[in-house]
Amino acid sequence: MAKRLDLNSTQAILSGYEIPVLGYGLYQVPGTLAEALTGQALKAGYRHIDSAAVYANEKECVSAVRAAGLKRSDVFLTTKISPQAFGYDAARQSIDKSLEQAQTEYFDLILINAPFGGKDGRLGSWKALVEAQKAGKARSIGVSNFGLHHLEELEEYIQNGGGGRIEVGQYELHPWLGRAELVHWLQSRGAVIEAYSPLVRGTRMNEPVLGKLGVKHQKNPAQILLRWSIQKVSKSCPDLNLKAGVLIMKSTQGFVPLPKSATTERIQENINVFDFELDEEDMRLLHTDDYSPSTWDPTVQRD
Repeated sequence: MAKRLDLNSTQAILSGYEIPVLGYGLYQVPGTLAEALTGQALKAGYRHIDSAAVYANEKECVSAVRAAGLKRSDVFLTTKISPQAFGYDAARQSIDKSLEQAQTEYFDLILINAPFGGKDGRLGSWKALVEAQKAGKARSIGVSNFGLHHLEELEEYIQNGGGGRIEVGQYELHPWLGRAELVHWLQSRGAVIEAYSPLVRGTRMNEPVLGKLGVKHQKNPAQILLRWSIQKVSKSCPDLNLKAGVLIMKSTQGFVPLPKSATTERIQENINVFDFELDEEDMRLLHTDDYSPSTWDPTVQRD
């Protein structure tokens, strides 16, 4: 890789803003604990926190930022519209409720959490999200867990005047769930790809390939997996082209992993991934054609 990354490195978002290349995830972390763990993560050096309305810890994230003596603008904070709040009115209310509960004027990123509600629900939620971005409530916007058919549906809506751009896509991603087609679709359009459950919820730590690469690089399995995410760039993206009115570009940005940990030691270990690189052979060894989600998979929803 041409430029060595560190914890302060960022990726460019189509909105013009920057997103730190490593985040801290708070899925299923209750409020009081979320505030304490976010505080530990901020102390360790993280400046990217991933929350959601359904996690019920948005307020605690912002409280931890203030308690750490940091400015709100020092930390990239994500939330997601509640999966139950699909459609224009419900999504708009969910966004305003998140802002009110978190006691912040804006989120750096707001995502639609899942492709629920059918076509009308999804597109209504997107309309609310675009309006929130125009109003300054969200600096960047995107989707989570949208399948390829959902993305194409949304892209058509945008091209026909719906507004906005798919700036970020968040998915479960790891060597046993590479989602090559989705990754190519998003990266070829310049979208940042975030990887949740990048550590496969701890279920693959005994894989021989992780042990082999761990010995080679003197790193633990989690660090190998996070480095894989950071370096994962779709090589199939062609250079600048215009295809069916859509700008297709070659991506040079890997995934943005969002590891979750409830211990101080692992919070620290998970940021120690910038002092080594996986070579081409390492990445080849980590490649699989598996499709093995460790959690829910709304991408396959057909309605």
